[in-house]
Amino acid sequence: MKKVIVGLSGGVDSAVAVILLKKAGYDVEGLFMRNWDSSLNQDILGNPNDPNDICPQEKDYLDALNVSKQLGIKLHRIDFVEEYWNNVFMYFLDEYKNNRTPNPDIICNKEIKFKAFLNKALELGSDYIAMGHYARSIHTPEFYYYEV
Repeated sequence: MKKVIVGLSGGVDSAVAVILLKKAGYDVEGLFMRNWDSSLNQDILGNPNDPNDICPQEKDYLDALNVSKQLGIKLHRIDFVEEYWNNVFMYFLDEYKNNRTPNPDIICNKEIKFKAFLNKALELGSDYIAMGHYARSIHTPEFYYYEV
C-alpha cells in the first residue's frame, strides 16, 4: 500500500484530502507544520486584540489533532521554525528594507510547504504528499495529488 503524508492544518480542505485518499486505498498520515515560535522570536506581546487563551497556531494544531483522531490517522507535529525564519521571514525583511513589497506566502510555499515538508515526508517513508490546496496537481478520478 502506498503511503501519503498530508499537510494537515485542521481545516476542511486538508481533512477532505485525507478522506479521499483513505477512500482510494492509501495509507495516510498527517503532518502539522509549526512555523513560528513567539517566545523564540521575541514576539512576547502577541496580538493584543486576540481574546483567545492560546495562540492561533496552537489552536490550529489542536484542530488538526482532533481531525486526525476522528479520521483514524497518525499526526506528526514538525517544527520548521528555523527554516521559516531563515528562508521566509529574513527574505521578507531584506526585501522590505530595499523598498520592495515581498510576498512571503510565495516563498513559504516554495521553501516550507513543498521543500521542507517534502523532505520530512520522504524521511517518514512517504510515496506521495498531498495538501488541501497550493499544489501542482495531477488529476485522477478520485482526487488531485502531488507525486513525489
